[in-house]
Amino acid sequence: MLLSAVTFSAMATLIKFLGDDYPAALQTFYRQLAGVVILLPVILRHRGAAFATSRPGILIFRASAGTIGVILSFYGFQHMPLADANALSFTRTLWLVPLAIFVVKEDVGALRIGAALVGFAGVLLMVRPGAGGAFAVGVPALAMLASSFLFALTVTGMKVLTRDHAPRVILVWSAFLGLVFSLPGAILTWRIPEPVDLALLCAMGAIGVINQACYIKGMSLGDAAAMAPIDYTRLIFTAAIGFFLFSEIPTIWTIAGALVVAGSTLFITLREQRLARSAKLSAEADAP
Repeated sequence: MLLSAVTFSAMATLIKFLGDDYPAALQTFYRQLAGVVILLPVILRHRGAAFATSRPGILIFRASAGTIGVILSFYGFQHMPLADANALSFTRTLWLVPLAIFVVKEDVGALRIGAALVGFAGVLLMVRPGAGGAFAVGVPALAMLASSFLFALTVTGMKVLTRDHAPRVILVWSAFLGLVFSLPGAILTWRIPEPVDLALLCAMGAIGVINQACYIKGMSLGDAAAMAPIDYTRLIFTAAIGFFLFSEIPTIWTIAGALVVAGSTLFITLREQRLARSAKLSAEADAP
């Protein structure tokens, strides 16, 4: 999970560095293309098993939502300070609460609803609607929030898929379908990259595959409550990179809002973990 945080920060750095010359849709295509090339040895080794699935619908839906989410997040990282964009990316955990209520029809308690509302209040601290500052509400901030919502959908799908799918199957489907879904946007913004830029785009794709593989592995093996605080190290990494490479200094509003969002999402994660354990113990106690 820590390696996932490091690779995510490295990928965000390349997204921002290349952003002036390569639009988000085109970056997404090259990232997916590099990912497919990297996964070819895995596909050749496992052949049909690499695509074996009993839930193609969930994989297709997850890939489409994930591809749009990636394009929107790339746009956000290109046009916002790294720390600010990264802080907004953590709202995906907050989105899981309304999704549980309205989509999954789950009985969500007042504590989790309250924590989600507090978290979204932290978002308002960061974007400060009407403040007119550098981080006022704008298209990049809205793009990051929309991408976080879409990523929440993909996380929901991943939780279902990891029950009976190997991580490589999820990666292979995500890579191939992501390449297909990103092609139309790439055609509209097409340009052939310079050799150095091509190398960086390929590196971004390779790092993206490593990032996703580490995240899926960490979530499938580790306790969600234990993994969440480790994932928050991304805030530290991106803030440091933004300061030293792009001369970005997080505002007090960004820091305060990020702390509120991190605290509320951590509470939600701990609460869900505690409820899951209680339900498991109750089921074991009732078993004959």
